[in-house]
Amino acid sequence: MKRINSTGFALLGAGLVAISYGLARFAFGLFVPPIRAELALTPQTIGILGALPLLSFVLATLIAPFVTERLGARTTIMLSGGFAVAGLLLISLARGAWSLGVGVIACGICTGLMMPALTAAMQQLVNRAVHGRVSAVMNAGTSLGVMLAAPAIVLLTGAWRMAYLCFALLAAVAVIITWWRIPAMSRPAPAAPSAKLSKLPWWPLGRLSLFALAMGFVSSAYWIFAPDLVVSLGSLPAGATGWLWLAVGLAGLSGAAVADLADRIHSALTHALMFTLLAASLALLAAGSGQLLPSVVSAFIFGLAYMSLTGLYLMTAVRLLPGRLSMGPVLPFMACALGQAAGSPVIGNLVNSVGYQHGFAIFSAAAIVVAALSALYPQNNGR
Repeated sequence: MKRINSTGFALLGAGLVAISYGLARFAFGLFVPPIRAELALTPQTIGILGALPLLSFVLATLIAPFVTERLGARTTIMLSGGFAVAGLLLISLARGAWSLGVGVIACGICTGLMMPALTAAMQQLVNRAVHGRVSAVMNAGTSLGVMLAAPAIVLLTGAWRMAYLCFALLAAVAVIITWWRIPAMSRPAPAAPSAKLSKLPWWPLGRLSLFALAMGFVSSAYWIFAPDLVVSLGSLPAGATGWLWLAVGLAGLSGAAVADLADRIHSALTHALMFTLLAASLALLAAGSGQLLPSVVSAFIFGLAYMSLTGLYLMTAVRLLPGRLSMGPVLPFMACALGQAAGSPVIGNLVNSVGYQHGFAIFSAAAIVVAALSALYPQNNGR
């Protein structure tokens, strides 16, 4: 088997992230309107279902470094893909909230295992000098998955079961490609001497995790209820929501450049800028929900902000933990998922009690507050 180079690994990793994050995790919000209509689900139920894969993601993320060390990076990546196949297939066959919940839980396990396994493989296969850039490129793969989901809702309006069946087939293909292209690795070789747990930079890691928690909380409104907002409040056709996710995916590709941007203008300033854009996307969607153009512009801004922020968190964690790369994504990604799990039912209740516009306005205001605190964002030197 020919050894994969850094570029090939980054592209393969982006493809795997596209399946696990873009399709298995974030495509769900795009299909909420037809799923909700066919299965007769309330906003509160959707909010709870939106939280389930995030909770299973957190649990899977906690054990991912140990699973990766025990089984090896390639086997763990393939295991992640297996959960994606099972979860996507179960969603396509769902007959109610319970069966749908089991499917989204399996998808959450998939996403929780994927990135730690990929970073462990990167530690052994990729030159350490480009770890930050490769991580950002892989993270931008979420945008590719979101873009794959966009034409599905346009071409298969109302046929969400067929769309999820196609997603399951793509996940199965990804498992085969992983077996073919990534060499077997029993244990990742450390890129740098691993520090003792007591000597890890816990203060900056804690601040990083709090920012990721806040970002997950705020973004949950968009991922779960943005398509439902433009359909229910704006009276746009269900197929029009595909344009939103296409805009999110296209803009999110720019997240691959966040490492270079943060190095040029400072991580804290990059964080403040992107969080301000996140707030603007929520406000714009609520204000212009009845029109397609403002909604698509809002989605473009959201995609740019969200993918850049997750890329920034991943890059910072990898640089703070150079000898523990499989742990790099664990804290910020787990915190982001916990934030989304907390935010999903909150926005669901807000939508039910005060409506979409006021609910999104409250979340937008929260994002502005977090942006103002970005001076506390940790630097890459561990401070």
